[in-house]
Amino acid sequence: MQEFDFYINLKKSTLGFYVLKGAGLPDLADKSDWQFSGHVWQSELMPELLKELDTNGHAFQELGS
Repeated sequence: MQEFDFYINLKKSTLGFYVLKGAGLPDLADKSDWQFSGHVWQSELMPELLKELDTNGHAFQELGS
């Protein structure tokens, strides 16, 4: 089963960011805005997020909405 790294935006704590495990932060404008928050398994993510991860290599998620 695939594993992903999860980051939280420090300026907007309701914004999450997923990437493949070990990929690090891609070309984001300000990487210091993001803090590693842990790993998640493929089975923990919604199908829409998995599709976006497969297509783009990363996915943003608005949390708590």
